[in-house]
Formats: sequence, structure tokens, C-alpha cells
Amino acid sequence: MKRGDLVFVVTLVLCKWNPVFDGKEAPMSQGYVISLDVHCQFTEIVSFTPTGRIRERDRRATSVPLLREFVESVPRPRHVVMEEGPLADWLFRNLSAFADSVTSCDPRRNALIAKDSDKDDTIDAEKLGQLFRGGYVRPVHHPETFERAVFKEVVGLYHDRVRNRVRQSNRIMGQLRRHGVVVSESCFADRSDRAELLKRLPDHAVVRANLRVLWDGYDAAVRQEKRMRLSLAGLAKSEPQIRKFMQLPGVKVIRASTFFAYVDTPWRFRSKQALWKYLGIGLQRRHSGQGFERIGVPLAVNRQLKNAILGAAKSAVASRNNPFADQYERWIHGGLTPRIARRNVARSLSAVMWGMWKNGGDYRPERVEEAVSLIQTSKSDRAIQA
Repeated sequence: MKRGDLVFVVTLVLCKWNPVFDGKEAPMSQGYVISLDVHCQFTEIVSFTPTGRIRERDRRATSVPLLREFVESVPRPRHVVMEEGPLADWLFRNLSAFADSVTSCDPRRNALIAKDSDKDDTIDAEKLGQLFRGGYVRPVHHPETFERAVFKEVVGLYHDRVRNRVRQSNRIMGQLRRHGVVVSESCFADRSDRAELLKRLPDHAVVRANLRVLWDGYDAAVRQEKRMRLSLAGLAKSEPQIRKFMQLPGVKVIRASTFFAYVDTPWRFRSKQALWKYLGIGLQRRHSGQGFERIGVPLAVNRQLKNAILGAAKSAVASRNNPFADQYERWIHGGLTPRIARRNVARSLSAVMWGMWKNGGDYRPERVEEAVSLIQTSKSDRAIQA
């Protein structure tokens, strides 16, 4: 046998390999699985028996009564799985009462596992069900109550309006620089200051009319941001846990609400390390064979949540005279860069918030050091300082 033939045989063997669960059955082999490939107009459905055989295929309009009818036709225990998307939260809320479990999973992870040459809606629904039965999907968390889902929607819309206001201001600053006028947002945020800026522009009607159009868009963005901030602050008053979060240095209503809305429940995470990864301040490792171990922060994270916890850490350090600022100074004197030290403060801050939420207690500065004991600045932290 030639060397190339050996490689070919090994490849065939690996392709035919099936996962073994240490003598245990696959995670969902004890129940029926209903896999949904959801589109706006229709949903492709494939149901599986407990042994993994396809029980039924169907295509129905994407409406709760029709999908619920199909789900109820499948014997219990039955588990529904679908990929995360714009309709996932709506279906999650409306189908949860009719199935033993409803799982919305991360499609990015599914693409890495199930990508193949043949692809259509029927095949996608079948593969999704097979991945779910094998335990290869990563669930996406959804709030259990409609009120909590609405609050999360308000938090997301507020951050979207902030980004829109920043985009409008950047567009105005770019337009002014085309004519040699270099200013910041504060120079035109107040309408009374805009007359002076117009005098510095060329005496051309179209140039000034264009700038007034951009200012109209900026003013509308500012009004929307203020409206959403007031709405968010009003809803936050009814949440006792948000008021407890605001006892911490660097955490006010927006950051407390963002942490509360996106984390949703402290019981989602088995450890603080898992929480830190979700927040984008933990570490992830990649290693294969004899190669170097690559260590870095996760990239696929919720940007609003990451910015909120890092911003809270930065504000806590700047305000001084608090345990988190003292931690920062110790880490800096210990040789860490400001970026690593600031991320460690964010870890400490989130660990305290997580503990307060689980225990139902108030902020106690003297117990902050207990969170620090869980943050060991190892070689991994020092390796990514550059």
C-alpha cells in the first residue's frame, strides 16, 4: 500500500466516525425532536422519533396556530429546536407552553458543524434536528417573561439611538471638514452656536442648505435618544435589582439596566469565568498539536454589554476612593498594563454584581476583596498585554 492510499483510507474512516457518549445515550434520544427552519412566509418542519428516524416532514405558514398544531400532534416528551433570528423570541414565547423544551441556537456555531455541499430548507431543518439530538447546538438565552423581553428591547433601542446620534454628529463634522472647519460635536449641539459656524463656511446657498439638512437629522436623533433614556429610566425604577446595582461605583441607571437586561438571570452561568466570557472580558484559548497556545478575549460578544462593564470599570477607577480603584492601583504597581488592569477591575465589578444578584444582598465594599481572590493574574493575562 502506498503512502497516499493510507491517507485516503484514514480519511474515509474519519468521515464515517460517529460520536460515542461514554456508553450514555445522546442528550435528546429520550424524546421526540421537532426541528424548525423558520422564514418570514413559511417554516420547514422535520420531526424525529426518539431513535433518530424521521417521523414527518411538513411546510406550514409561519403562524403560531399552525406551528402549535403541528407541535401538539407529536407525542411527548417533545423538544422544539430552531436557529436564532428575528422571529425566534416570538416563537419561543408562544411555543414554550406546548413543548417540554424550546431551544433557539446560535447559527454561527451550526454553520461550522453542518456546512455541506447540498443546502436547502428541508436539508437545513433535518441537519438542525440531528445536531440537536447529538448535543452539538449552543442555546441562545431568551427571557422567560414578556415584560422582561420588552425591557430588553427598550435597552437595545436606547443604545441604537445613541449610535444613531453619534453617526449623525460624525457626518456633520465630516461635512464641515470638507470646507476647512474642524470642530467637535459640542460646537453645534446647541442651536445658538450654529450661526457662527455658518459664517465660517463658503457663502454658497447649497452648502449651507446641505448642512441644515444634516442638523435636522442630528436634532431628531438627539430627541429620540432623550426620549428613550427617559423611557428606560422609568422602567428601571420598578426593578429593585437595578437599584442595588447602582450602589456600586461607576454603575448608574444605563449600565445597571444594560447588565440586568442582557444577563437576565444569574443562574444562566455555572461560574464567574463563564459570565466573564459572555461579557467579553474573559479569556479563550486555542491550541493544537505542538503549536503555540493562542490566548485572547472573545470577539463574538454583545458590544453594548461589554462596553457597559468596561465603562463602569473605567468610571470606578477614575472616581477613586473605592475598593475597585485600590485594586487598579495595586495591579498597575504589580506590572500590569492599564488595559489589563482595567479588564481585571471589570471582572471584579461583574463578579460582585453577579454575587449580589444571586444572594439578593446589597453592595458591601468590604467584601470586594473576595472577588479579587478569584481573579488570578496568570501567565495567560501577561501573555496578551502586548
